[in-house]
Parts: sequence; structure tokens; C-alpha cells
Amino acid sequence: MAPIPAKRALPSKESSLFRELLNLYETRQLKKGQKTADQILKKFPEHGETLCMKGLILTHMGKREEGLELVKKGVRLDLTSHIVWHVFGLIQKGEKNYEEALKSYTQALRFDKENMNILRDAAHLQTQLRLYDGLVDTRFLLLRLRPNLRQNWIALAVAYHLNDNLPEAKNVLEHYERSLKNVPDYDPEQSDLLLYHVRVLEDMGEHAEALTLLDTNAKARAIVDRVAVMETRARILSKQGPSAEAEQAWRALIEQNPDNIAYYYGLFNSKGIDLGAVTDANRPEVLQLLRDLSAQTPRSITPKRFELMVAPPEDFKPLVNTYLLRGLDKGIPSLFVDLKPLYQDIQKRDIVEELVEGYRKVLESGRAIDEPPETPSEQPDGDVPTTYLWTLYFLAQHFSHIGRHAHALSLLSAALAHTPTLPELHALRGRILKRLGDPYGASAAVNDARLLDGQDRFLNTKSAKYKLRAGLVEEAGEIFGLFTKKDAISPGADLEEMQSLLYLTEEGDAHRRKGKLHYALKKYHAVRKVFEEFEDDQFDFHGYSLRKFTINIYLNLLSWEDRVWSHPSYISSAVSAAQIYVRITDDPSLVKNVLSTGMTAEEEKKAKKKAKKAQQRQEELKKAAAASTNEDKGLDITPAKDEDPDGVKLLSSPEPLERAWKLLAPLLATSTRNIDLWITAYDVAVRRGKYLQAVRALNNAKALDPEHPELHVRYLHFRKSYTSVPPPTSATVGAAISSALEALIPGEISLEAYNAEYLQRHSTDAKALLGAAKGLHALGSPRDEVEGVVIGSLNPGVDMPFQTALEVWSFLKDIDSPRAEEFRAACDRQFALSTVFKTPEELAVIQSQGTPIEVQQEIDN
Repeated sequence: MAPIPAKRALPSKESSLFRELLNLYETRQLKKGQKTADQILKKFPEHGETLCMKGLILTHMGKREEGLELVKKGVRLDLTSHIVWHVFGLIQKGEKNYEEALKSYTQALRFDKENMNILRDAAHLQTQLRLYDGLVDTRFLLLRLRPNLRQNWIALAVAYHLNDNLPEAKNVLEHYERSLKNVPDYDPEQSDLLLYHVRVLEDMGEHAEALTLLDTNAKARAIVDRVAVMETRARILSKQGPSAEAEQAWRALIEQNPDNIAYYYGLFNSKGIDLGAVTDANRPEVLQLLRDLSAQTPRSITPKRFELMVAPPEDFKPLVNTYLLRGLDKGIPSLFVDLKPLYQDIQKRDIVEELVEGYRKVLESGRAIDEPPETPSEQPDGDVPTTYLWTLYFLAQHFSHIGRHAHALSLLSAALAHTPTLPELHALRGRILKRLGDPYGASAAVNDARLLDGQDRFLNTKSAKYKLRAGLVEEAGEIFGLFTKKDAISPGADLEEMQSLLYLTEEGDAHRRKGKLHYALKKYHAVRKVFEEFEDDQFDFHGYSLRKFTINIYLNLLSWEDRVWSHPSYISSAVSAAQIYVRITDDPSLVKNVLSTGMTAEEEKKAKKKAKKAQQRQEELKKAAAASTNEDKGLDITPAKDEDPDGVKLLSSPEPLERAWKLLAPLLATSTRNIDLWITAYDVAVRRGKYLQAVRALNNAKALDPEHPELHVRYLHFRKSYTSVPPPTSATVGAAISSALEALIPGEISLEAYNAEYLQRHSTDAKALLGAAKGLHALGSPRDEVEGVVIGSLNPGVDMPFQTALEVWSFLKDIDSPRAEEFRAACDRQFALSTVFKTPEELAVIQSQGTPIEVQQEIDN
């Protein structure tokens, strides 16, 4: 052992006090620990280890800044002590600064290579940071130091597994299992460990050995999860190839749970058939097997539903007739959603329409539905009025889905006249109005559904979401407030604390549409904070799951965490926020314009009330913390007071592009198949002057949709912008960019000709016309020419949904086109059932009198 440095050595009395200090910290007697540290420092004020321990105690007591200064001072005074580096690492880990914490632990291990606590904490950090090579070394050392500790064996096997070294993981597990003695019966920890061993063998492709291990331990009752045994056995048998044994295993699972669709796919895979891609050759066999399964499980609709998917059109009608009659007679609201995937086959869609229209006509005469003579099934005994109601509901969903919204609304009107108190009818009406471009009418309809069942959280949430989409943010907040804490600062603050992604994304989008970009950015950054917390939350499981031997679910957790940033809510929020940052980079005056838009007197009053309530809440929290008897505040950073509650600092950031790139970076590290993401990544990269990143973004977008209109605009923008800047200093980089640019747009083609060719290829697509117009604008073409192209989206034969028309209108306003009003008026006539093209005056009248459809119905009546 190396001698203790003179500056670290303490006399006998102070040395005993230091050991007592360590013990007091471990038992969290913080005030006594602080006094003990002061006793030592009174005589030895530059003792680094004591300074660090005092700093650690102060941090636990909530005095973070003072404690951190003492810790840093202690590290400077004794750079060769493992204690000071360990303490520094603990502080950094509490700040979620995992990279720096691991560096501190590494330094500590230089001076105490076999410290179990430091090694264990370092292993957790290496797992968090996905440094699996180092994790294997750390876990191996821990096992060598404490081979009698069970979790060290399992932790090393998991480390090898994570590092893709399955043979070594298998070897460790076998050594461990051979050393076991007197394992209690029905031990859930041992059961999960054995299932993990089977999983390793399965991943290695050693299926025979995996089956032997599984069957042996299942018979011995060492594996207590019987369903997991059956599922694992069936899955492994299928991987060995089609066999009667595999088929029997899947049949046993179906018999136990006939509504699990994964079991049906497994059964057919065991027979060498892909249930998702049935061919004409194997279709009769598949249908016969499904009929047999249906007969074996008569109460399950799953095999019957698969029959509908597999049956050819000529056999489809009698099958779907029985299925429809059962669903309509029972009044199953989700019947249409269940059958909607079948609509990919137009013939099947037409058959469904023909049958249900026939039911409607029969029911309108007051008679029960007569059973078609070709169908031998028993006619369900149902109540005619109720069946008629659900038939109208089904048909309304059907016609809305195929684009016949006006007819769907007329059917809904009949259904509402029949039973005006069914919430599903009002909710569907709201969905149809939304598709028609009437967010105000949609919001009112869904609110009607909500009022019919005020305790239904789904309906309340749906109503609040529709109000946000209509721009009614305050009204939406009132509805959300029905189910949030009454003592919360605001419903929004409580929902943010509860990590409600629906609320954060929808309200952010609502503010963006209204031009309140600072509020939008605030919500989008709140979404990022939620996902950062998701990522941090896994840290505690690195130790817990190994202690409790929940290995399989722990590995699933790590896999989920690796792709957590690819969640649709984060993609949407990150892309929207980055687009805002790009806009304010291109037009810095936008920031001033947004912030100079003053609040109304009512809005200002509400803001002051909210701020006052927030201040009162902060004071209450401070008083509660002061009155708390628990002096240990922990090492984690307490949430600081929000100095930017309205997002003004976010909008006024001096480096908006860096903020945008930080939001997009987690997504770009994954193979995210979202073209809007890659187009936005290009917009940010090219403005940052990172042309290689811009090329990568364009290539990824091109792989998804090479003819996408917005991507076409970026091709033109990149060619024009890159050729106008000095070449890169690196010849290799310049050659790579030039080669990529040549692949995107050949050099011999002019940009004008390239844009004209694109326009010619997509002359009947409104989005493509908009893309070509944007291209002309980017190339500096006269405004008349740009307007001529984009106004052409109104021509007969051009496919233009109202969402695209809104984009065209917005583009015309952005280029200060005098024809913007002409286009708006034309769209208002073309989309007669929409309200998004109304003038503010017309909207005010509509909101006071009802939606255009309601007004028209009153006129008709």
C-alpha cells in the first residue's frame, strides 16, 4: 500500500473524527456530520477529503452552491485521493452530468482500483452512456472481487449481452448455474434468470439447446411463468422451421387466449405461411384452418376477422354479412374501425357499402333485417331501432372515410334525430367537420358529446384537443382544469408536470398557428424536457433490475430507451420548433413583430392573475420545504424558478440555429423515417454552413420520397446557395459535396429547366404546383410567373385538399401577392363546407349563429 501523503495524513484524534464523519454521512446524520467536519477543519483547514465531505453534506442539506465550491476546493488540494474524486462524481451525477461524473469515477479508480462502491457506480454510468466495452471490464472486476455475490455474475452476463458477446454471456450464466445450491422452489428470481438464459441461447441461434433448457426447467417447476414458457417454446420451435410440434405449441396458446393476434401469425408461420401475405396457392388452406379455429373458439371473433382479411371478394360477402350483423346488433361502436383496414381492397369496400345500405333500407321500413338466402348463419335477435341507429353510425363513418362527407353528415343528422343523446354521434360529427376544414364547428360538436357525459375523461380530453385546434386555448384550459389539481398554478402547469404529451404538442401547435411563436417554443421545449426525464429515469433501474433479477424486462427497457427520441410527439415538436428558429433566422424582424403584439386587457388581466398565483405557489413550496423535518434534500438538482415563463428568451435567443440543431440532434442519430425531419435538418444545417450535414439530410429525404415538393425546393436552394459560396478548405470535403450535388441535380441542367421538368411531371398535384412555385420564387422569377403557377392549383382536374389550399394561401401572403385575396375567395367557394377561408367578419357571424352546416340545415327545415 502506498504511503499516505503528508497533506492528507491526520493525527489519531482527527483521523477518528474523519471515520466518524464518513459514518455519519452514510447514516444521513447531516448536521452532526457538518459539526464533525468543522472540528477537523478548525485544525486542518486545507484537508481536501474533509472539505469534500463537508461540501457533500451541505449539498444534501440544500446548500448546493456552497457545497460545490468546497468540493472543488477539496479536489484541488488533494488530486490523488479517491474520496475527493468519488465525492465530485456524486455531485456531478446528481446534476445529470453523466459524462463528467464518469471521468471523476475513473480518476477515483486510479487511486483505489478495487473500491466496490466506486466500481458499481461507474458501471451504472457506463450503462447509462452505452459504453459497453468499459462496462464489461468493470463488471468483470466486480465479479473477481466479490464472486460470492449473485448479482455480480448476472451483471457480467448482461454486460457481455449488451456488448454483443453472447457466447461469453452464455458461459458466465452456465458457470453461475453450476455453482447454485439449495435453490428454493418457485423462486421468481431464479425463474426470470432461466428465461434470460433461454433468451441468450435463442439469440445465438442455438435453438435445440434453448428448448432443452426451457423444457427441463419448466418440468422441474423452476420456471414459474407458464405463459412465458409456452410463448418461448412456440417461438423457438417456429425458428427451427415448420413442424407439427411448433403448430401444436401455437394451437395450445390460441386455446388459452384466442384473442391474441400474435398467436395466429405464429401458428401460420409454423406452417410456412405468412398471414400478412397470403397467396392464391395457399389461400384455401389458410381459410380452412381459420374456419377450424373459429369452430374451436366460437366466442372469439379473431379468427373470423382473419377470414375477412384473407377471403377473396367472391367469398367475402357471406362472411362479412355475418360479421356486420353481429356487430350492428350488439351495437359495437368500434365496428367500422375494425373493418377499415379491409378498405384497401376496393371490391371489399363496395361489398360492405352495399350490405350496410341494404340493412338501412330494410330497417327504415321498420322490419328486422332479413337473412340473405345464401347465408346459412342464424339471424341475430336484435332490437330494430337500436340496430338502425348503429347502422347509420357505421354508414356515416364509411362515407366520411371515402370522402363523401356531405352524405355522411346527412346520415348523422338522421341518427341524431333518432337518438340525440348518444355521445358517439356528436364526436363523429366533430371528426367529419374537422376533415371538411371547419375547426370551430368540429369543436362545438365534440363539446356537445362531452356535455352528454361530463365524467368521461376521454370525451373531455377530445373536446379540449379540438378546442386547441380551433385556437380556443383558454377554453381548452378550462376543460383540462376539470381533471387537474385544484391547487396547481394552472391546469397547463399541472399537465406539464404530469408529462402530458398530447397537451404540450397540441397547445404548442395552437400557439404557432396563431403566430404566438414564443409560447409555441415554450411548449415544444417542455416536450424535450419530458423526453430528457424519460432518458434520466432509466438510471435507477441499472442497479435495481440486477438486484431484483428482472433481467428480461430490463433489457426491453434499454432497447426502448435507445429509440425513445423517435416518439412521434418529440419528432413533431422538434421539427416545429426548428422551423420557427429557421424563420426567425431568415427574418429577425419577426421576433420584434411577435413580441410587440400586445395583449388585450382581458389577456393581460389573466396573465397577471396567473403570475400572482404562481408566485403564491412558489412561496408555499418554500415554506413547506423550510418546515420539512427531513434535512436531507438529496443530490439531485431541485427545479429552478422558471425565469422565462412565456418563452420570450427562447424566441430572442442569439443563436437560434444552435438551439434548433440541439433539438434535432437526437433524431438524426437514428434512422428516423420522417421526411419533414430531414428537410428541416437540411434547412438548419445549410444555414449553419454545415454542407456535409445538409447533403446527408437531402440524401435521407430523397431515399424516402425523391419527388416530394419541399425536397424539390431544397434541391434548387442547395445548388444555388452552394455555388455562390467559397469552396471548402478541404479538397476531400469539397469533392464529396460536389459529387452529391451532381447526383441530386446534374450540372448540365439549368435550375430553371429542372424546375420546369418537375412542374410538367406533376401538373395535376396542387402540392407539387406549390413546390414549383416556391422554386420559381427562390430562383428570382417575376412574381406574376410565380402566381400563375400556384393559382393553377384551382384549375379543374388538379387534386387540392383544403390543407394544401391553406399552404398556397399562406405562400401568396408571404410573397405579398395581390392575388392572395382572389385565391382565398375562390377557395371559400370551392370548399363551401369549410370555415378556414372565411374573413374575420364572416367567422364572427358563424360563431354567433352556428356553423355553415347548421345554418343550412335550419334553412332546409
